[in-house]
Amino acid sequence: MKLSKFKFDLPEELIALHPAYHRDESRLMVVNRETRKIEHRQFKDLIEYFDDGDVFIFNDTKVFPARLYGNKEKTGAKIEVFLLRELNREQRLWDVLVDPARKIRIGNKLYFGEDDSLVAEVIDNTTSRGRTLRFLFDGPYEEFKKTLYGLGETPLPKFINRPVEENDRDRYQTIFAKHEGAVAAPTAGLHFSRELLKRLEILGTEFAYVTLHVGLGNFRSVDVEDLTKHKMDSEQIWISEETSKLVNKARENQKNVCAVGTTVMRTIESSVTTMGELKPFEGWTNKFIFPPYEFSVANRMISNFHLPLSTLLMMVSSFAGYDLLMEAYQVAIKEKYRFGTYGDAMLII
Repeated sequence: MKLSKFKFDLPEELIALHPAYHRDESRLMVVNRETRKIEHRQFKDLIEYFDDGDVFIFNDTKVFPARLYGNKEKTGAKIEVFLLRELNREQRLWDVLVDPARKIRIGNKLYFGEDDSLVAEVIDNTTSRGRTLRFLFDGPYEEFKKTLYGLGETPLPKFINRPVEENDRDRYQTIFAKHEGAVAAPTAGLHFSRELLKRLEILGTEFAYVTLHVGLGNFRSVDVEDLTKHKMDSEQIWISEETSKLVNKARENQKNVCAVGTTVMRTIESSVTTMGELKPFEGWTNKFIFPPYEFSVANRMISNFHLPLSTLLMMVSSFAGYDLLMEAYQVAIKEKYRFGTYGDAMLII
């Protein structure tokens, strides 16, 4: 499968800059793999496609305010620091991306906050874009974290081309977000409201949770035409015994198992027995799913409408079938569905 197969013309005005007013009132395209039928619904109509005993698997990762703006010592040059992951709590070491990267050297000090309330020192150049920073902070850890996150901004993807707003702190987070560590939201989960979850619960569907801390690899461009040569960034995942049991029981009983989003699908496909059962797991995954691919666990999937040439689009096309998905995307463009993080959703059954 070649990269160029995932190119399509997406009018810029279809990239959603804001979420729907109510979470569960985005549009929902329902794509049936068997009949190839495409329906146009509202997200809360999702309930009509599920039944007692069906299972939804959610990613309960929580996004932290990962984007910081500061200045370089001496020159005062403006820099953007994107926090990727905490490396060492005691030493205040963080893995970060710096922009512009070329101007930052080992030993440089960076200042953040109006009164330079936070200072960091560059101690390592881990990759061409990545750096390791040591934050110089004397107080207790809780105070440091509060200061760091107070200066941080909600890390909306760059294709949402507008300033961050107050509303984003809440809306760029699922309502079941629990375990902090993501620098991007698991977007398919953003459509679920408390009311919809309650209605699904009353219906008798069950909820299982996995954790994948979404990294920037989701937005990293693929620059090889042969997809087998693309390497995904590793991301940390957790699958509990409780989740494995719930999912495996539903499959035994021939109930629907719905992966809510590409991060969930990648997580569950990273830990499967030869019999196609979900296994508990704690560790890292760099699994890259593109067509053709045989899925083991979920028989349904919810996803947003993804941007051209993205690894997310590749995974969804593996699940829906390449031709059917590309046809659905052309329908979505014609019907003016909203694309990207804050866009509309697709249910593939």
